[in-house]
Amino acid sequence: MDAITTPARIKAGRPTREQAEARLDELLEAALDHFLDKGFEQATIEAIASSVSMTKRTVYARFPDKVALFRAAVRRAIEQLAVSPEEIRAARTQDIAETLRNLAMLRVRQAMTPAGVKLQRIVNTESYRFPDIFMTSYELGALPVMQFIAEVLADETRAGRLAVEDPHLAANLFITFVVSGPVRIAVSGNYLPEKELQRRVDYAIHLFLDGARPR
Repeated sequence: MDAITTPARIKAGRPTREQAEARLDELLEAALDHFLDKGFEQATIEAIASSVSMTKRTVYARFPDKVALFRAAVRRAIEQLAVSPEEIRAARTQDIAETLRNLAMLRVRQAMTPAGVKLQRIVNTESYRFPDIFMTSYELGALPVMQFIAEVLADETRAGRLAVEDPHLAANLFITFVVSGPVRIAVSGNYLPEKELQRRVDYAIHLFLDGARPR
């Protein structure tokens, strides 16, 4: 009589590191959506966990409370949207107006993606409760671009093509003047056509440089 062979039992075992990271990403993405939809006060860990088929116990094993989960979800979104140093450096050309346009569009396009709009809405809504998320968004998002713009303005001033006394302040004002307007329009839920976006950015850069040139 032939022996009957049975399939080997597959052990469940612990998830791999990649699987664990994927599940964490899924949790943090769901948490961000839930916080945006419900607001921090109304959001619950139970509902967030349920949306990704996790238990509250599993979530609490990683995050001690809702505040920690919120901060982790927001920081992950900020880090994912941050422009890399390589992208920032690659924006520079021999033409100052083109360089500023490239840098401005890096920030504008980043903020106008669905993920960028979602993140900005959460930061705007909850930064009064969590000032640290505003600072994290600034330090990882706007600041690297702003610092590079300050370097560019300082170089142009040394070359005599601009006359900027305080490059860092000028870079800060540039971001406020050129970038913040289109971003606010996107966050408000209004669509800004590409042609109009380019026109606004180019016109703002023209005004900025006109005020920064030697007299």
